[in-house]
Amino acid sequence: MKIVFSAFVVFLISVATFAQNKNKKTTGNPIINGWYADPEVVIYGNNYWLYPTLSAPFEQQVFMDAFSSNDLITWKKHPHILDSSIIKWVKSALWAPAAIKKGNKYYLFFAANDIHDGTKEIGGIGVAVADKPEGPYKDYLQKPLVGDIYNGAQPIDQYVFKDTDGKYYLIYGGWSHCNIAKLKSDFTGFIPFGDGTTFKPITPNGYVEGPMMFVRKGKYYFMWSEGSWAHANYKVAYAMADNVLGPFKKMGIILKQDAKIATGAGHHSVMQIPKTNDWYIVYHRRPLSETDQNHRVTCIDKMYFEANGLIKPVKMTFEGVHRRKLN
Repeated sequence: MKIVFSAFVVFLISVATFAQNKNKKTTGNPIINGWYADPEVVIYGNNYWLYPTLSAPFEQQVFMDAFSSNDLITWKKHPHILDSSIIKWVKSALWAPAAIKKGNKYYLFFAANDIHDGTKEIGGIGVAVADKPEGPYKDYLQKPLVGDIYNGAQPIDQYVFKDTDGKYYLIYGGWSHCNIAKLKSDFTGFIPFGDGTTFKPITPNGYVEGPMMFVRKGKYYFMWSEGSWAHANYKVAYAMADNVLGPFKKMGIILKQDAKIATGAGHHSVMQIPKTNDWYIVYHRRPLSETDQNHRVTCIDKMYFEANGLIKPVKMTFEGVHRRKLN
């Protein structure tokens, strides 16, 4: 009887939540419940997918959840799509997932173990693969894709970029250094550049971590986070170039703390609604009421461009964005 009653209570809560969300006009910020950071947002079919880091101490940060929505307002949680029991070489932490679909497979690139010396420790950037966006994901390589330190860049905070010619690149790096490498078509390794190098440094002025890239109207936008993720001064900057390898010219800061909204705004991703000029930025921030460095939440706001292509400073909001279906 107790089990039946509990199930009925859960059902009533679900119905009430659905009714409440149905009447909402905006997402509100944060857009999902819980402490989550480093959100990767992607569109698969007619659904939005969020792949964030569980924002917890490293010893607890050993699994990842995903969230899906068809309107940006109502999100379904997909728990434990990836954890350290699946990736045997992961010992201490998983974070900053990068999600991409290729063919009929879904890939998650992730950072693990926070290595500081690739010659002594196993860790770095790994790859997981699944048949569905929500998994279950399995270890693709049974080892790190990048397990050493090249050009001073710690192998963390990876982003997978598909160029307009169909080639795929891995962009990554901590410790204020960023590398780019050309991925093999099956994501099992890298193809050297014409000069024989595999990892090219593309570090712009002010870079710290959290890189990502997109193309708009023929221009390459390279974005990253500056400051310290644990502090209020975390922020997002960007640069522009005419091709994937740069050189990238820093254009400025577009997202930072707001004394009336939140602090520590950074490590973001960007999405464009297909066949429109509507752009969104999804990022984490720390509520003003919180002092714990791991108390970060995932938020969304609109991102606008000037007529000359420059990105306007993003205004953080509590309202978020309006309901937006893809079909």
